Amino acid sequence: MLYEKKKSLIAKLLLLFTTIVWGSTFVILKDTLASLPMYFILTIRFLLGGILIAIAFSKRWKNFSWDIVWRGGITGVILTGAYVTQTIGLNHTTPGTNAFLTATYAVMVPFMMWGITKKAPTIFNVLAALLGFVGIGLVSFDGGLKGFNIMGEGMTLVCGVFFALQIVFIAILGKGKDSILFTVFELIGCGLCMLVLYLMTELDQEITLNFSASWKLVYLTVMGTAFALLAMTWGMEHTDTSSASLIMSLEAVFGVIFSIILYKEKVTLQVGLGFAVIFIALVVSEYVNSKYLEKKEKQSSSCKSQ
Repeated sequence: MLYEKKKSLIAKLLLLFTTIVWGSTFVILKDTLASLPMYFILTIRFLLGGILIAIAFSKRWKNFSWDIVWRGGITGVILTGAYVTQTIGLNHTTPGTNAFLTATYAVMVPFMMWGITKKAPTIFNVLAALLGFVGIGLVSFDGGLKGFNIMGEGMTLVCGVFFALQIVFIAILGKGKDSILFTVFELIGCGLCMLVLYLMTELDQEITLNFSASWKLVYLTVMGTAFALLAMTWGMEHTDTSSASLIMSLEAVFGVIFSIILYKEKVTLQVGLGFAVIFIALVVSEYVNSKYLEKKEKQSSSCKSQ
């Protein structure tokens, strides 16, 4: 019992560290985009990230099957859409805004899953969606209609839709498959898509890998992709869903903190209020809703046992 509690605590700390790492990647990617082509960065990040995970978990290859290749690959195409639109958005808005608007994918997932599982969203899902809509409006329309940047806030919201779709595809195509191998082929599939985009659009651009750009690229690949995904997978396996979801929702918060400290982002009162409302929406969607479902399941089990 003591061992399980210790493992759960380590898992929660690992998840918290993962959210800090992911929060930092918004600013680091923003800086890296100033010196390296976008698709070059994303190609290295996902191709190498997938290969590193494949090497780290070489024993998992005993679970290999050819269908996991196409299942992970298709999900990788969706992930490509998510990161392309997110990175374009990041190029035209602040890291903090990009982080919070990206995080709204968590609010969208229950409604996308509704059409597949036929399981209607709970009252808390609906409340989270309404709060998310208000928060998006506050962040996106700071300064009125003219404050909305289609290439910035607009593309970031599109990326949120892609990330929600990615989760849906993982739930459908990854069901019953080895999660590590599925992730490997998802990342490699995404990396190959980025490579095609690089060859089509950026091949003539000069690549200067100075020390600053190099360590940022290594950080994004090793820490922000390979390590973070592995830590998240292990952490979520060894802690309860409600705690994990609450911790993971802090990614956007850390994104803003790093943006304020490193990028010198200035947050207006309206945008700050929007961030707060979106964070409340994430807590309601991930934590409160998880607690509600756990309580409902216990009541259902109790009724059946009687």
